[in-house]
Order: sequence, then structure tokens, then C-alpha cells
Amino acid sequence: MPNYIILMKLTDQGAKTIKEAPGRIDAGIKAFEKMGGKVTGFYVVMGEYDYVAVGEAPSDEVATTFALALGSLGNVKTTTLRAYTKEEFAGMVKKLP
Repeated sequence: MPNYIILMKLTDQGAKTIKEAPGRIDAGIKAFEKMGGKVTGFYVVMGEYDYVAVGEAPSDEVATTFALALGSLGNVKTTTLRAYTKEEFAGMVKKLP
């Protein structure tokens, strides 16, 4: 399955209700899994972003739908990145003219 990285920043609403965040994180992981995805890592980070999720999804459509659903709840703003393994990258480079 394709790999994705979702970078998340808390909104004002998410920051005000931070005590509910652990439950929201668990619910988000379960929702992603129901869509056929798999979370391989979830981190609370310091810096520009508050959370980083790493996972796999069956398609770009599933990953995008999940990110839209997550953002629509109003607790985080998301940036979704399609991540390629070094092997996938090497295969792309080999196809260059």
C-alpha cells in the first residue's frame, strides 16, 4: 500500500480541548483503519507541527478522504504527504530518459 505522512497543527478549538486529545487520537486511528488504512507511527512533536502520523492507505483517494474528514472536525489542520520508499524512488530514477 502507498505510504503517507500527515502533519497536523492544533486549531484554537483543538488547543482549548487538549485534554480530549488522547481520545481523539485513538478514534482517528480507528477511523483510518476502518477505511482500510494502517497507522505505522504516531508522534506528538515540538516545532511547527503538533502531531505527525505515518501510515499506509489503499489509495490517494482514501488518504485524502481521511484527511478531509479529520480537518472537518475542527481540531487540527492537516498537510498530507505521499511518501515513497527509497526503493520506489530508485525505480522512478531508473525510468528517467
